[in-house]
Amino acid sequence: MANLQSLPEIPLGVADLQQCLRDARRVAPLARGPLGVILALRQRQLEQVVGDYTRQLETDLLQMRGITTGPIFDFYRTAMVFSNGEEHRRRRTPVARTFAIKLIETMRPRIAACAEALIAPLVGKGAVDFRQEVAAKLPTSVVADILGISTEGLPDFHGWINDASESLGFFDPARQSVIEASFSSFYQFVGGLIESRRAAPLDDFLSDYVRAATEDEAVSDLEMKTQILALILAGSDTTRNALCMSLALILAHGPQWRAFCDDPTGLKKNIVDEGLRFEPVALGIPRIVVQDLEIDGYVLKPGTFVLASLLSMMRDPDVFREPDTYDVFRTDMPRWHPAFGAGAHRCLGEALARVELEEAMACVARLAPHSALVHGLPRLSTSGVRQVDQCVLRLEA
Repeated sequence: MANLQSLPEIPLGVADLQQCLRDARRVAPLARGPLGVILALRQRQLEQVVGDYTRQLETDLLQMRGITTGPIFDFYRTAMVFSNGEEHRRRRTPVARTFAIKLIETMRPRIAACAEALIAPLVGKGAVDFRQEVAAKLPTSVVADILGISTEGLPDFHGWINDASESLGFFDPARQSVIEASFSSFYQFVGGLIESRRAAPLDDFLSDYVRAATEDEAVSDLEMKTQILALILAGSDTTRNALCMSLALILAHGPQWRAFCDDPTGLKKNIVDEGLRFEPVALGIPRIVVQDLEIDGYVLKPGTFVLASLLSMMRDPDVFREPDTYDVFRTDMPRWHPAFGAGAHRCLGEALARVELEEAMACVARLAPHSALVHGLPRLSTSGVRQVDQCVLRLEA
């Protein structure tokens, strides 16, 4: 078997990560990252990385930092996304049963109307902070709709989301108390929503979820609150960054943008697919090996931290023709987009994210076909969930 020590290294903080990954792919199917992480570079390896020989990270990273109690720890301990096996199935089933694709598709007209209400007043107003004025507000408004509350009824929602999202990466220890305070407020708010639906059920997602989750006492109150909180987080942070980056990319490619403006409805799915491929907002999918796992001639031992590198897999030349070229007309997109993961933990919010991204970008193409970037393409951070540094546009009809 091949020696893991012979793998190319991906250094921490490299200036051009994509070039580094390209160079690594030419040498080997895997690479070594910081802190002993093994990076899987080829898309054919995705199912192996998320399969039966690995497990999702649970509270591992928190415990390494000495965090074993408190609201951050409770979130990781009780969220379905950080659980495995029967525990994961038990927590996921009530959400999957109620958060169905059919529900999301019925919401498409409302989501399109919400996008238009945010975008239309900004057309012709000069430089606009699209990240703050549209990309941050749209997911929050949609989540409020799903939860059956008015946006006016939301407290410091954006602040809580931003603080809680920090916990998904290697956050600054000095920020721990602030993040924990936001989690506590978030839990209290979500708990109030759940209790209100228990007392007076409505014909909405949250009432259906509370009903499904309490059948046979399958899910505890804390677990219930955590799943709702996780849905809010997942549907806000990633969608905000994906919308900014995907829109910026199509605007930066003039002929493709003009084609999109000529046919917003027909091309909106392509625009989303290619944006998520070319610049995915998640660096990768982390797992811990639990049994000897052979990947392309290399054996990973139990306890190894392995990462399915989405940045590399989305540019895999074995899958994509001219992978470093942005092309919304490509015909080689996989049926199941890797940006939403794979296996038992594949993202439940995929349908919702797609509708939000599609309708927001189609709205810009329809209302503001002469739009342009003001400060050039946004840059994405190299954190677990990549954050755009800015997205300033001129929205022009």
